Amino acid sequence: MKKNLVIWDFDGVIADSEKIWIKNRQEAVNKLFHLNWDFQTTNKYLGGMGDKTKRQVLDTMGYKTDDAFWKDQLEMDMAIMRRDGLEITPYVEEIIKKLPKQCVATGGIKSKTIVKLEVIGFWNKYFNDDNLFTIDMVKNGKPEPDLFLLAAKTMNELPKDCVVIEDSVAGITAAQRAGMDVIAFLGCEMYHNNTYLERVKQTGVKNICFDMREVKKILL
Repeated sequence: MKKNLVIWDFDGVIADSEKIWIKNRQEAVNKLFHLNWDFQTTNKYLGGMGDKTKRQVLDTMGYKTDDAFWKDQLEMDMAIMRRDGLEITPYVEEIIKKLPKQCVATGGIKSKTIVKLEVIGFWNKYFNDDNLFTIDMVKNGKPEPDLFLLAAKTMNELPKDCVVIEDSVAGITAAQRAGMDVIAFLGCEMYHNNTYLERVKQTGVKNICFDMREVKKILL
């Protein structure tokens, strides 16, 4: 697959971090609203989205949260990252270091995403202010296409000339709505179940990979 621009999601793709945020939201939502959501249920409703979109989803479900709740969540995430670090997805750097044009487009906010990239050593090595796009730059987060369209426009590429690497149904849907090709990467352990695989297949995505070496063959 030859595309001018590769657009990376971060959580669950470049690093196995999505599970951390989902676990944190699971515990917080269960405590606040006296729910009994397990990890899979939390991921079903809130997976693959930035906190801004998570808040909107919870609002529509009748679970209203305030700014203080989300501030606490952000502080918890940042503390965990700085304390424990993040696990880089095996073989992903082999791809990143060979790509001529790429960017990150993530549902996370910019300040948090920069810390993520710093923790794994990719900030100012592969990514910087010129090729980082975050939820606070657009009105609507994934599954809406706004973020990917902004990335393509800023990087001077047409949507048809872009490919997105995504792990979430929301992200895959956003890329499709943007008119871009998608590679679904399901290499993280949290996606190793038939239920989630079926949800991804229902999007109609053609390329589904479980190892970055498979992604590498498609891209390079």
